[in-house]
Amino acid sequence: MKEVAFQRRYGSWAVVTGASDGIGREFARELAGRGLNLVLVARRQAELQSLCRELSAEHGVECTAHAIDLSTRAGCLAVAQLSEELDVGLLVAAAGFGTSGNFIDESLETERNMLAVNCAAVLDLTWHCARRFAARGRGGVVLLSSIVAFQGVGRSANYAATKAWVQTFAEGLQMELGPVGVDVVAVAPGPVTSGFGARAKMDLGRAMPASLVAGEALDALGRRGLVRPGGLSKLLGWSLATMPRWGRVRVMSRIMGSMTAPRRPVAASEEAA
Repeated sequence: MKEVAFQRRYGSWAVVTGASDGIGREFARELAGRGLNLVLVARRQAELQSLCRELSAEHGVECTAHAIDLSTRAGCLAVAQLSEELDVGLLVAAAGFGTSGNFIDESLETERNMLAVNCAAVLDLTWHCARRFAARGRGGVVLLSSIVAFQGVGRSANYAATKAWVQTFAEGLQMELGPVGVDVVAVAPGPVTSGFGARAKMDLGRAMPASLVAGEALDALGRRGLVRPGGLSKLLGWSLATMPRWGRVRVMSRIMGSMTAPRRPVAASEEAA
């Protein structure tokens, strides 16, 4: 019955970006388990096709794989066109990446590319999908915030700023879209086991499984506007809530510094969302 109610609320198709790895891949698996057909988007076609075969065989859902670069406007428009051709009622914008270390030591091209993927692509895809959802009177949008979204963070200045944008965007959309039947949830996890950490050059220590993030987020959709998956995210949210903003900045910057300081290589790639 839970799966039937979910399909009734969000239609028969969902778009999941960043689906080739980590949180996006686990969202795809969770949604397939709830009976939704999937439009999967990422840059790596082989991984997407493999996931499509897995989900179709295990859950009997339809699944399409699309290698698209969301850092470009053309890529975002391509995804929007794909979603128009199907009964898409749910957008999961899980694509994104981060950097770590001093801002001025990273290349400007990389930092601008992160802004394009983490913010501009989310803006474009949400605009296209939410307009159709609102006209229909039902639908859902899942946006990936982070534990770093609630204050500035040294050694992750631009990444934290992109996630602050996502968090604020989600909060505003909840007020606008809720009355017309569209659910919006912001998901703010802590460190997550995925490919994010390796790309960001971070040692994340103990990280939660990405499946936990996907499950808690979809359970919260339509019930809460913010979900903090995992113990660390919940603990930091509670413990930092009463601190002045400058205090939160210092605490989170120290935590980030401990994750990005040079240290011996770890066996597995682990990341923060």
